[in-house]
Amino acid sequence: MSFDIEKKSMPERFQHLLKLIKSRRFLDMQGLGNEIPFYICPFKPEESVEMEKTRKNLTINLMQAGVKVCEVNLYDISISLIKERNIWENIIENEQTFNKTDLMEMFEGILDAKTYIIPNIINKVNEKECNAVFISGVGEVFPYIRSHNILENLQSAVKTKPVILFFPGSYIHSIEHGASMSLFRKLSDYKYYRAFNIYHCEI
Repeated sequence: MSFDIEKKSMPERFQHLLKLIKSRRFLDMQGLGNEIPFYICPFKPEESVEMEKTRKNLTINLMQAGVKVCEVNLYDISISLIKERNIWENIIENEQTFNKTDLMEMFEGILDAKTYIIPNIINKVNEKECNAVFISGVGEVFPYIRSHNILENLQSAVKTKPVILFFPGSYIHSIEHGASMSLFRKLSDYKYYRAFNIYHCEI
């Protein structure tokens, strides 16, 4: 099996993702053994706008094929959580006067993965009867929310359907070299071993 699909054009990658995700083997999580159904869909940071369109088209095409997708945008969740605290307007108006360290600590508290983000994701998944979960907005919420924290905390809660994380960077997962996540292909994230590169999956 060739892993070159990741280097193909966006339309070719779209066709791979569409065929794979709507396949019975993928949706029924066959061939995973004891591994959890978590997948990372990496893309070049400069492809962010194109990937956003591709992801939306993917959701539409999957729906037409009878596959329901629960879309989770980490940025949208973050904004909702901040607004629930009634501090959104204050942050917008006084952003330039905030100390960066204080702002970072405040956001890390409000947007704690285990306490706030994961329960929000679980609620969204439970509210919508779906076959797969798409997680996006990874780049927009960095450094307040880290991808590996989301995956680590989500793995015990969502086990019955495939979860695909759209990742603006590179993800290398192999027996020989282990796993490596690099956000924006510049920033090394913590290693996360339990997800598969979706472009390496058989259709």
